[in-house]
Amino acid sequence: MIILSVDYGKVRTGVAVCDKNEMIASPVGVIKEYSMEALAKRISDIAAERSAQQIVLGLPRNMDGSEGESAQNVRVFKDILAQASGLEVVLRDERCTTVTAYEYLNMSNKRGKKRKEVVDSVAAVVILEDYLNYRRNSL
Repeated sequence: MIILSVDYGKVRTGVAVCDKNEMIASPVGVIKEYSMEALAKRISDIAAERSAQQIVLGLPRNMDGSEGESAQNVRVFKDILAQASGLEVVLRDERCTTVTAYEYLNMSNKRGKKRKEVVDSVAAVVILEDYLNYRRNSL
């Protein structure tokens, strides 16, 4: 199944996608959009272009597992995205994904502005890889 992954942000939102065999997660890009409705439309368009059958949305929890304002915003966005796309939207804990994304970028020697431009899409890849591993181990 082709799955789209989203690392939601108030300013920049990263998007990634996997192949139909759920083996490889690849970055799609970063969307700069402030309106949840407009962002949901753009992600829905990408999902349709890529023939995605499901969307995984990162849920930013605090390190103790509690949820703050960002998590509440993601829960609101989940409903908007599900309605706009007509697809099942699954929430996935995204604790430490941005840290992992920065580690990946450090290994590839991406610095400065280039790193800022891609970190959110790399974080979406990390969320998707985590979800794919979960699916492999639990289905």
